[in-house]
Amino acid sequence: MEKTIQIKDVDYQNARLDKFLVAYLKEEYDFSRVYLQKLIKDGCVLINNSPQSANYRLVKGDVIIINLPPLVVGTIQGEDLPLKIIYEDKDLLVIDKPNNMVVHPSLGNWSGTVVNALINQVDDLSGIGGVERPGIVHRLDKQTTGLLIVAKNDITHQKLTTMFKNHEIEKEYIALVWGVIEEDEALIDAPIGRSSSDRKKMSVTATNSKPAKTWFKVLERFAHATEVLIKIESGRTHQIRVHFNYINHPVINDPMYGKLKEKSTSYGQYLHAYKLTFLHPIIGKKMEFISSLPQEFNDKIEELKSEA
Repeated sequence: MEKTIQIKDVDYQNARLDKFLVAYLKEEYDFSRVYLQKLIKDGCVLINNSPQSANYRLVKGDVIIINLPPLVVGTIQGEDLPLKIIYEDKDLLVIDKPNNMVVHPSLGNWSGTVVNALINQVDDLSGIGGVERPGIVHRLDKQTTGLLIVAKNDITHQKLTTMFKNHEIEKEYIALVWGVIEEDEALIDAPIGRSSSDRKKMSVTATNSKPAKTWFKVLERFAHATEVLIKIESGRTHQIRVHFNYINHPVINDPMYGKLKEKSTSYGQYLHAYKLTFLHPIIGKKMEFISSLPQEFNDKIEELKSEA
């Protein structure tokens, strides 16, 4: 099913078209730049009813119309991969994502993802996310484990997207972080934007950033680390990892924001999407799901407990 997005009344500040669309649509659709560039090249993006190139410089008053094509079934191949579905109905499903699995295909990584597994196991997925991201409403990092909601039709996808935007879906995480946190609980309120020194990383910055709030509560203290329960009021890229690095308690084994001298392992950061609570977007019923900690996570806790 084709969908149209209209953007107007925005001060574009001479922004390049493709870069602006990536940033503007990130939270609601999270389209890749490659995908948006293809839409622009194919004439699916109009500026004041006329097609333009990806490097077109926007001016105040421009009206952008994006005509999203319907999902092309079969472009991404289904694969028989281990994927635990803990709930499913005609509108959505909730999965328990394993470690080291990317959520959706992207340039240079077209297989072994959650989407490849979903296509193999699920008959219907929403098409709003494009060919590369059917059903994907939100993401978890490759090495973050736990709960993920998937939409099976466009109406559910749109409603879930709005719910995430309005903070109507409560997400709780459990993490192991370096250092002993003194406070029993606290709120980290610090804006997050793209790092000026490394474009692959995010950072706490006042430049081109968005508000971000992370609440945490200490569950257990160890000799050199702390187990924390985390709730996020926003969903910025790498938010938890960036915020705990900012307060000098980086997530243990985080390959991007962790201790520089830490020897990373294939498991990656000890961060688990533990709990999801929300009202079903179609039937209005309260839904609550809990995912047990992976064995590797529990093993790490026992290791920390044994340290003097």
